[in-house]
Amino acid sequence: MGFSITKILNGAVALAFLSLWILTAALPAQAQTETVLYRFSGAEDGIYPWGNLILDSHGHLYGTTGNGGPSGGGTVFELSSRHKKILHSFSGQPDGALPESGVVRDKEGNLYGTTCCGGSSNHGTVYKVTPEGVETVLHNFQGPPDGWGPVGGVVRDSKGNLYGTTSMGGTGNCNGGYGCGTVFEVTANGKERVLYSFTGQSDGYNLLAGLLRDEKGNLYGTTVIGGVNSYGTVYKLRPNGSLTVLHSFAGADGANPTAVLVRDKAGNLYGTTGDGGASNMGTVFEITRKGAEKVLYSFAGGSSDGSYPRAGVALDANGNLYGTTYSGGAANKGTVFKVTPAGVETILHSFTDSPDGANPVNTVTLDAKGNIYGMTFYGGDTTCSSGCGIVFKVTP
Repeated sequence: MGFSITKILNGAVALAFLSLWILTAALPAQAQTETVLYRFSGAEDGIYPWGNLILDSHGHLYGTTGNGGPSGGGTVFELSSRHKKILHSFSGQPDGALPESGVVRDKEGNLYGTTCCGGSSNHGTVYKVTPEGVETVLHNFQGPPDGWGPVGGVVRDSKGNLYGTTSMGGTGNCNGGYGCGTVFEVTANGKERVLYSFTGQSDGYNLLAGLLRDEKGNLYGTTVIGGVNSYGTVYKLRPNGSLTVLHSFAGADGANPTAVLVRDKAGNLYGTTGDGGASNMGTVFEITRKGAEKVLYSFAGGSSDGSYPRAGVALDANGNLYGTTYSGGAANKGTVFKVTPAGVETILHSFTDSPDGANPVNTVTLDAKGNIYGMTFYGGDTTCSSGCGIVFKVTP
């Protein structure tokens, strides 16, 4: 039986829940076209990478580790074919701690992201790191009525404004007074405002996913729980602050989405749910521009399929979707998969723990040649009891 996101999110949740639900029992796989680009050692280089990777025009990868580093609170790193460089090591206060999301990059090479904890009030931060490794805290979250615990990262508009979510906080009455979660904006000069506070009713609550922004400034995201059926929602937030629930999950069609959405040229949305579906092991779904939801694929687990996708999906030019599952596969340590527009799934790689990694929780990144880049939370180096995680490349 796999982990249950709902059970972990119920009750009095301090930010520890964000780490606890992902640290549940793992599972194994077989190496095919995967190459390990880097193995974390658990020492100065960081440990347990949570966030997504990004790729620049020179082939350099940028990401975060949720823990470790010289200061112990996680890192922002750059990885090239020649070396791995720590750009910043988080220490807790005042600079933030536990970056559970990846980063976005501007034209000057500055990186932006969030830490779930740390900062002046220990409720998390929005930060900027320059190419030289100088970190600036752009906003310190204060807890209700402000946000609390941003774990989904940020997106950036053409003016340099940043948009993201907090897992808790706001004005809603959820989580024993910790709040239901928010959508926020941080301007280029560091001024923050809450764009929407979730109520915990039909709009859902507890946000682990970041945001998708369209060309009109609309923001799209997911809530882990809540909604009409208490299994989470997909929502759209307009620039005027009005929120529309595009879909409330019902269980059979998916439950408990935790990852960012992706959008095609026609405006259709794609994502994953960590639970639910035909076998209650998660789904890949599509939501059309008119709001109709379709389950493209339901994971079945076992040795021939993945289970419990924690991460979202990447979209190629042909409409194929690529992602990872936390468990399942030949060794029950997670998979990299492909789902076609017709809903046909192929397992591209099954993780085996050592040496190729285990239990990926990050949305993958595609390059122009169709190579797939990502990280695993566990596996790889045996320095850590369960492995410290790796950076990988899969060539389809």
